[in-house]
Amino acid sequence: MSYLPNVLFALLLIGGVGFFVRNVKKLSRNISLGKDIDRSDRIADRWKHMAAIALGQSKMVRRPIAGLLHIIVYIGFIIINIEVLEIIIDGLFGTHRIFAFAGGFYNFLIGSFEILAFLVLLSVIIFWIRRMVLKLPRFWSKEMTSWPKNDALNILYFEVVLMGLFLLMNAADYGLQQMGAIHYVQAGSFPVSQFIASWLPENELTLFYIERGAWWLHIIGILIFLNYLYYSKHLHILLAFPNTFYANLEPQGRFDNLASVTKEVKLMMDPDADPYAVPEEGEEDEVGKFGASDVTDLSWVQLMNAYTCTECGRCSSVCPANQTGKELSPRAIMMKTRDRLEEVGRFIDKEGEVAFREKGDGKSLLDTISEAELWACTSCNACVTECPVSIDPLSIIMDMRRYLVMEQSAAPQELNLMMTNVENNGAPWQYSQMDRLNWKDE
Repeated sequence: MSYLPNVLFALLLIGGVGFFVRNVKKLSRNISLGKDIDRSDRIADRWKHMAAIALGQSKMVRRPIAGLLHIIVYIGFIIINIEVLEIIIDGLFGTHRIFAFAGGFYNFLIGSFEILAFLVLLSVIIFWIRRMVLKLPRFWSKEMTSWPKNDALNILYFEVVLMGLFLLMNAADYGLQQMGAIHYVQAGSFPVSQFIASWLPENELTLFYIERGAWWLHIIGILIFLNYLYYSKHLHILLAFPNTFYANLEPQGRFDNLASVTKEVKLMMDPDADPYAVPEEGEEDEVGKFGASDVTDLSWVQLMNAYTCTECGRCSSVCPANQTGKELSPRAIMMKTRDRLEEVGRFIDKEGEVAFREKGDGKSLLDTISEAELWACTSCNACVTECPVSIDPLSIIMDMRRYLVMEQSAAPQELNLMMTNVENNGAPWQYSQMDRLNWKDE
């Protein structure tokens, strides 16, 4: 009977971690639906990029107040969760503060955790005030309703509950240590929770129930939070690192060329080439699709971008099209891409990937991202520069534009006219080729 708590804890741990692993597999499968792209070059530069942006938070501090608060929460999340290792060992083997043998270093760690927990609580409260009282415009855009809005608030409430339980657990533990309770070793430093302890009842049994209750709720909350990540924008906690590692390191503004189009142009410019020559066996080109109309036409990096989006809105706040009231919001592009990818994932769960590849589900990314959004983009790269985790909404916009132009001939009239002039006159204007440079004499 004395082993019952250990067995219950083991079952809880297996269930929580098992569900998380299941979702990670689903996440990996969905990302792998994207086209292959080689991002294995410049390994040293990629490590530096990841260390500076994901680990060093270098882009977050461009806005100092939000950046400092985010760093506190980020460090708190990483450091305090080291204690989870001790909780797991204690839960499985029935020990208590198993790392207490570290003596002064253990006291220093527990004290540091408590100060960080208190700072995280303060930061979360300020985040809530900025979002709900000051109502910063980027948190109240039209795409930030329903789930996106509630998701952001849920995480703040989660943090308050987890940090509160952590401090309450330590406060009760501190009280039991002062009473010399059996099983509660004299260990740890409690610079914050010792003040909370003075508010708790001075009854050993009551303190025991408070400590055990907070301990169980704390670990259950951590497992719930772990599994909530998959459904939340806070998946960036995990994906920010691979996303920055595999980011596009080419100079901004450099667009990729389609290999098939490049080959055709080279063939047209080669005076010795026979345009009617039959390809040799094995060299037949597979007729592919130009651009992207659905998530499976995007690369796996672009799909990982969608899952990594923090929905912070920094991209949309600097977008010139968005600022002038046009339809485009780079944040909405990423959110819609993620929603569509999740929709495809659910179809595959039900019907299988083969069925999706063969007949699809009758929908596409163009059903949710409008042509007005795509053509409003100025391709200035402001959204890419501003993103704190190296997400590239512009690449998705350009791939979808490419599909509209090359597969649908659905470019705006002004653009079609310009391309026709370039083709016929060698210039974007409606002048003959002989007059196309007359403008320089004016």
